[in-house]
Amino acid sequence: MNYAHILLVEDNRMDVELTLDAFQEVRLMNPVHVAPNGQEALDYLFGRGKYADRETYPLPRLILLDLKLPGLDGFEVLRQIKSTPVLRRLPVIILTSSKEEGDRILSYDSGANSYLVKPVSFEGFLNVVRHIKGYWLLLNVEPPLEET
Repeated sequence: MNYAHILLVEDNRMDVELTLDAFQEVRLMNPVHVAPNGQEALDYLFGRGKYADRETYPLPRLILLDLKLPGLDGFEVLRQIKSTPVLRRLPVIILTSSKEEGDRILSYDSGANSYLVKPVSFEGFLNVVRHIKGYWLLLNVEPPLEET
């Protein structure tokens, strides 16, 4: 079975481990690449530098994006994704601890496909991951990617 790749853009190591543990717990078998900051996420998505080999680093079919990142923040990463023809159809789920209405508005105005607030408890986080798996990776019919 060929699983869709996921790009997790998250700078907090504990949140990365929590997310990967939750993926394992709900048996989400998709390959996950972790980008610890916005610049590395864009390098991966644009196939720059060490990510130039698309066989080794294929485009993800789902992006989980934190907003509060060092350097380029999640808003800028989102804007660049959604303004690039070959990337703009990729589903981007904002996965953040921010409950700020302004962050939510700016995320959707910039093209986010979904906005999820990270629950405090592990059980709550498992529930979020189950929904991501069920909807975005099983039920959702993904759009065709644009040709370069």
